[in-house]
Amino acid sequence: MKALIVEDDFFSRTLLGEMLTNYGTVHFAADGGEALEALSAAFDNKDRYQLICLDIHLPEVNGHEVLRKVRELEIRHSLPPDATSKVIMISALHDGENVLGAFRDQCDGYLVKPFDENKLRELLTEFHLIDSDAKN
Repeated sequence: MKALIVEDDFFSRTLLGEMLTNYGTVHFAADGGEALEALSAAFDNKDRYQLICLDIHLPEVNGHEVLRKVRELEIRHSLPPDATSKVIMISALHDGENVLGAFRDQCDGYLVKPFDENKLRELLTEFHLIDSDAKN
C-alpha cells in the first residue's frame, strides 16, 4: 500500500506515519499545497496513492479543498470507482458540519483525534488495503 499523510502537526504526522509504515510506503505533506503537488506527481507518474490520510485544518489549502481536488484528478484520469484512493479525514473536529462536509466531498472514512490505532486498522481492513490478520 502506498499512503500519503497530509498533516501540519509534526507529532500527529509522525505518529500516523509510524502506524502506517507497517503496511507499506508512506509519504508526507505538511500542508495542502504540498499535498496537491505530491498527488499531481503521483498521477503523472501513474503511481497513485491507495490511501490518503487528510487533516481538515491545513495551511495554504484546507483538507476539504484537497479532497475535492483529489476526486477531480481521479475523474480527469478516468479512474473507475474501484481504483480511486481511499481518503480518511482525520481531525479534532467532530461536529456535524465538518463530518458531513467531509463525506459530501466524498471521503471514505473519518477519524477524530486522538484516534485509536485499532480504528485505523479497521478502516484499512474495510477498504481492503490490508488483510484482517495484518499485524501492527
